[in-house]
Amino acid sequence: MPNHLASSTSPYLVQHANNPVDWYPWGAEALGKARHEDKPIFLSIGYAACHWCHVMAHESFEDPETAAILKAGYISIKVDREERPDLDSIYMTAVVALTGQGGWPMSVFLTPDLQPFYGGTYFPPERRHGLPAFKELLLFLAEAWQNRRAEISNSAQQISVHLREQSGRDKVQGTFEPATLESALNILVANYDWQHGGWGAAPRFPQPMTIEFLLLRHLAGQAEALKPALHVLHAMARGGMYDVVGGGFSRYSTDNNWRVPHFEKMLYDNAQLARVYLHAWQVSGDPFFRCVVEETLGFVSREMLSSQGGFYSSLDADSEGEEGKFYVWSMEELRSVLGETSAFFESAYEVSALGNWEGKTVLQRAVDDATLASRFGLTREEVTEKLTDCHARLLAVRNTRIRPGTDDKVLTAWNGLMLSAFAEAGRVFNNDAYLQIANRNADFLLTALRPDGKLRRTWRLGQTGQEVFLEDHAALILGLLELYQSDFNQRWFLEANELAGEMLENYTDPAGGFFDTAKDAETLLTRPKDLQDNATPSGNALAVEALLRLAALIEKSEWSQIADNAFGLVAELAARHPTAFGRWLSAADFGLGKVNQVAIIGDPADERTRALVGEIRNAYHPNLVVAASSHPPPEGAPALLAGRPLLEGKPTAYVCQGFVCLQPVTLPDELGRQLIDPRIFDARFEESGEKV
Repeated sequence: MPNHLASSTSPYLVQHANNPVDWYPWGAEALGKARHEDKPIFLSIGYAACHWCHVMAHESFEDPETAAILKAGYISIKVDREERPDLDSIYMTAVVALTGQGGWPMSVFLTPDLQPFYGGTYFPPERRHGLPAFKELLLFLAEAWQNRRAEISNSAQQISVHLREQSGRDKVQGTFEPATLESALNILVANYDWQHGGWGAAPRFPQPMTIEFLLLRHLAGQAEALKPALHVLHAMARGGMYDVVGGGFSRYSTDNNWRVPHFEKMLYDNAQLARVYLHAWQVSGDPFFRCVVEETLGFVSREMLSSQGGFYSSLDADSEGEEGKFYVWSMEELRSVLGETSAFFESAYEVSALGNWEGKTVLQRAVDDATLASRFGLTREEVTEKLTDCHARLLAVRNTRIRPGTDDKVLTAWNGLMLSAFAEAGRVFNNDAYLQIANRNADFLLTALRPDGKLRRTWRLGQTGQEVFLEDHAALILGLLELYQSDFNQRWFLEANELAGEMLENYTDPAGGFFDTAKDAETLLTRPKDLQDNATPSGNALAVEALLRLAALIEKSEWSQIADNAFGLVAELAARHPTAFGRWLSAADFGLGKVNQVAIIGDPADERTRALVGEIRNAYHPNLVVAASSHPPPEGAPALLAGRPLLEGKPTAYVCQGFVCLQPVTLPDELGRQLIDPRIFDARFEESGEKV
């Protein structure tokens, strides 16, 4: 008989609906039952693509004896961390305080009033590697709850005090200055791993926010920032963590060389990595980076896009009960598929009969195109064509395998990140298919995930959850702004502006920055305010960036001031620990720089208008916002467009800073000359005197 999880919007919870454990979702029923029966809560937090979550489920949660112990002594609650980042944040902080480390599955024991008193991550069924057996732990803590309640209460109170103290430290303590960016860059360059690419030891995670910051510093004139950015992008995309057959990135690499991934594919990783490879292509012109973008977005549109227009959350690491089985190859399989081309392919990837992981081969490029061309008497173009053909043939065969599970819930924040990727790639590559995907996604998020005008975080099979968080508002605002600047449909701008007002109303912390939960959200042990960028950007960093970009379009200096104040929350930490504050650093690059504001007035169908827009898109301009419309601008259009007449009746562009503009221009090359580094905008004014 199913437990209480069967009707959940979370595939992760549904995965556990037939466990013998008497699971409840987080909610009034379970919490009230714990208080009424005076039982501690066993809180298990994980997510659908989590390999070790599956392991613990098979070992313990499918075991009737373990289930009986849990039912006798506890109220068991299962939470999807992706649906409830607030609970995950609070109790992960507790687990780290208790054990010195965190991860998933997260296993936390709470008093009925939600105070944690013991916790950890994965617990094995037998004692192993210094970890207690899970059943022994359950029996021990249940006995302590019955007979040594005072000890547990004391521990819970100490941990709760620690959590409240941690939440109280989020006060403005410093100032973000150009020197902060300099310090962060110096640390990143000094600690870069030139042998393998990246920062830190295995397991090695991609750092798209950090790499993005390096590209911004390069464009600001700091030449030393570019080389590590391009080096790590090449290292990650050789294969292994990057799926050379089907496109897209896995969550992380288990080794320093980016070869053996933890095979789950997450929407948020692919959204952020697609954008940073797009920007690297714009900066470097390297066609390999463009290929990675197109393959990654191709994978997402093929395997993670719902028929309604929403993007799914993740693909599992496991299939048929084995991690990575869907993605790896034997030499015999490769030779069977590729035939006489196999020798060429085996050389490119150094395939051996022994494999490079558990007797199988994880594909990672070992020989570059030039060497292959020389070895096989081919041109570079022929090498590319042969590899592309090999990948296509392998993908066709792989598609006949039993697929990993798909977490088909739609999360607003993660969709906002991917919306930004498709919208920007659509305009940069002039790709209408990408823009159509972005348009459908934006419409879906603003309708299905905004029932009755109130934004929600989760959607699955026509059902929305009740919660919503800061990051949902902020990521969606940024995605809508990218789409507006791609097709200039005023709907996207108006919706972004409205969402920003809701965000300020519901999440603002008077002490600075924003809370992660709305003011009318469920009361928890603390009101979380997570400032650090993790695998996804901090909601605060996204909110700050959203306000700055909107303020550059609508002339709301008070929004810029709120964002400026929030930078003080992380200034000192970001200078010392830049990989933990990458999105903040990029937002600060925008906030501290002199932003170019471009207003284009003209019939969108006029080729001359399109030529002006195209001039803006010829290069990567991160510190630039653009608004465009026919003349006169419609009601509600960005303030940047107000009072901008046509020059001699022709489509006209205005380049401005702080809503003060240079002389309007009508020719693309004239616009291009004005679109130089905004940091020397004042010098242009002094030379020309052309203020409008």
